[in-house]
Amino acid sequence: MRTHERVLARIEEGLVAGTWSPGERLPAERALAEELGVSRPSVREAIRILEAMGIVRTAVGSGPGAGATVIDRPAAGLGAAVRLHVASGTLPVSDVVRTRVLLEANAVRDAAERSFDDAALDPLRELLEAMAEPGLGIDEFLAHDQDLHLGLARLGGNQLVEAILSGMRAAVASYVTTGARAVESWPRTAARLCAEHEGIVDAVARHDAAEAERLTRAHIEGFYREAGLGQT
Repeated sequence: MRTHERVLARIEEGLVAGTWSPGERLPAERALAEELGVSRPSVREAIRILEAMGIVRTAVGSGPGAGATVIDRPAAGLGAAVRLHVASGTLPVSDVVRTRVLLEANAVRDAAERSFDDAALDPLRELLEAMAEPGLGIDEFLAHDQDLHLGLARLGGNQLVEAILSGMRAAVASYVTTGARAVESWPRTAARLCAEHEGIVDAVARHDAAEAERLTRAHIEGFYREAGLGQT
């Protein structure tokens, strides 16, 4: 085992044992180096790896915020990892769509089953209004579309699902943009998508979980079929 891997293993043990909770600082480089009998550059390399993975964030200086701190939302780093793997182009669009349906339909169902203040839906309703603006360009529409879908997933309360869907955003944007430019009439399709979005948000507001899940699944799969993406 290389020296920086020993540092990673030690930090992993501490996280599993609850030695450091989200928001807490890790020991200083010198302390970790002395404890494990390794060099400070080895500790520094391990910390850089953890930061790239989204496990910690670092800050220079000597104040209370300096050093490496365990990230409050540990799942956030998964988004970057998924995004990089999807960006490699090895995953077919059909796999992206199926995975999206599985995760998003269940996330929306969870959102509908949860108790929340009605104000939590205000950002989603604002996005619905923005998408309904006459003459809105395809790129702007689709940017709002993704914000709406991620907002719905976030209401489901599962940070891991949210992180994965966020990581898939670039891949989803790619196939959706391709599909939007391929449909026979984008204005007609955009109007239909707006109506479907409204139906999903309304089902969540009514806490109709089964209907929210059904509408989400039909919405994602319907656009995929309409754009003919399954034929490419």
